Amino acid sequence: MEEFVFFISGKVARPLTIDPTVWIFDERKIDLEAFFQSEEGLPDDNDLVSYTKAVAKKWDKEMLEGSEPPNPNRDSNQIAFERQKWTNGSFGMPLKPFIRNAAPEESATAIEIRTTDGKTFPFSIEQGDSFIAAFSEKGQPLKEDGPVHVYLADDSSKEPVRRVHEIVFI
Repeated sequence: MEEFVFFISGKVARPLTIDPTVWIFDERKIDLEAFFQSEEGLPDDNDLVSYTKAVAKKWDKEMLEGSEPPNPNRDSNQIAFERQKWTNGSFGMPLKPFIRNAAPEESATAIEIRTTDGKTFPFSIEQGDSFIAAFSEKGQPLKEDGPVHVYLADDSSKEPVRRVHEIVFI
């Protein structure tokens, strides 16, 4: 059976082995169809700022409209809707936090994406911040040409890099 992980390696302080199959449960995942149709960019990578904004927005809503008690009927419909979205959606994960965690060395000058079929694709270090790893298409893992596909968030490359096996800092 083929490995379903990919690696971040090369001139990094901490090489990473990443299993994209667990990302379906991660709150940072993005709906790829909605992302590429909208004008919004990637989420802000400052988690504290994002969290504070989300909490402030909820606080303001509750102060203006009052809190809403749990509604079992509405909540069960929401759960069914979320389950349907998970089983039918196409999702990706921004790779910027993973790249930051790997801590590229200052001597790294470029990024090379290597695929399972031996191809290499060069990118600049700056482009690495806009990588999105697609891990699910129509609710299914990318078993045929995965483990992940890499898109650029700015949509400059309409076609993703498929069969990504390793992201190497050179």
